[in-house]
Amino acid sequence: MADHKHGEMDITVQEETFNGFVTATIRVVVATILILLFLAIFNT
Repeated sequence: MADHKHGEMDITVQEETFNGFVTATIRVVVATILILLFLAIFNT
């Protein structure tokens, strides 16, 4: 079994995936809040 050395793994792909997930989550939350505000203001 290979010896594991902490901090040597290249994690750039994982970081990009996580950043994309966070960005998508923020956009969905903002869009949801805007839709709810629109529905609350223009409720007939």
